[in-house]
Amino acid sequence: MKVHGKAYRSIWPLEAGKSVGIIDQTCLPHRFVEVELRNLEDAAVSIKDMWVRGAPLIGATAAFGVALEMARDPSDAALSNAWQVLHATRPTAINLRWALNDMQNLLSDLPLEQRAEAAWKRAVEISDEDVACNESIGKHGLKLIEEIAAQKKPGETINILTHCNAGWLATVDWGTATSPIYQAHNKGIKVHVWVDETRPRNQGAGLTAWELGEHGVPHTLLVDNAGGHLMQHGMVDLCIVGTDRTTAHGDVCNKIGTYLKALAAHDNSVPFFVALPSSTIDWTVADGLKEIPIEERGGEEVAWISGENADGKVEKVRICPPETPLSNFAFDVTPSKYVTALITERGVCAASKEGLAALFPEWVNTDA
Repeated sequence: MKVHGKAYRSIWPLEAGKSVGIIDQTCLPHRFVEVELRNLEDAAVSIKDMWVRGAPLIGATAAFGVALEMARDPSDAALSNAWQVLHATRPTAINLRWALNDMQNLLSDLPLEQRAEAAWKRAVEISDEDVACNESIGKHGLKLIEEIAAQKKPGETINILTHCNAGWLATVDWGTATSPIYQAHNKGIKVHVWVDETRPRNQGAGLTAWELGEHGVPHTLLVDNAGGHLMQHGMVDLCIVGTDRTTAHGDVCNKIGTYLKALAAHDNSVPFFVALPSSTIDWTVADGLKEIPIEERGGEEVAWISGENADGKVEKVRICPPETPLSNFAFDVTPSKYVTALITERGVCAASKEGLAALFPEWVNTDA
């Protein structure tokens, strides 16, 4: 995707085995800042403090974190410690565990002297595979947008609502929910995106709106609670969101507020699609409400908000009394019955065990 006309990925190798570059997403949209990660600790902090965020990008960053540690110390103890340190950074996104297990399974069987090179190679592969995967998701999702466009008058705009940021900033490139949107826009289909602000971290306002603007996709920012109103008045043709973890039965765990959008879409007969790479599917989990751990983040994200003042200075302000009790659930679970379909790199399927089994027969756990 483009930043000021230049092609970027959200993470990229700098010096092989020694450092990788990322975009510090906590500075967006006010400043575009590139950061160099040189070791395991840098990678862990970048995930925990959300310099990088989004399930696929978290997984890719973790893979590079392991690779950087193997360049320092390829021992079994260092490999185990890297897994533990990185896994503890964010508990909800399944891609994190997937990437760490992938790296551990590869490296544990190799001689120590081969681990550093193999780890770096695999981390680069994971990044490249994510790009190809998201491009494929976009191609399958594009067909859904084209089907809706065919039902409208020629040249009429397709209005799409999205929540949080499942754009290229949440992946290595293309994004998941945004990949069909970018591909439709690039093809000349008139699309317009309703961008939820996504409190409390405002990923929609700060990230989705920023990246859509950089790529030239028409969009409008709206408050989180406006989505239902738009749907009631026929102003949304479809919803596309991402997911941090999807169960083997099609339940979807995504940024807090997604469930409410799904309910509104269901009540107004608006298609509600979830775009995801297969690495985001947790084949060991059947019931999302009962089995997926929901991350609770610090209350300061609710009490404080940052933005640019009239003088162009970025500052934080408190929006509630200092003594106010705070709660900050970061995710919620949307039951599969409210999901119209899942958009994966292999195609579109029903949000059900049977639907997923049709696309991924080799992964389905009959016990889940």
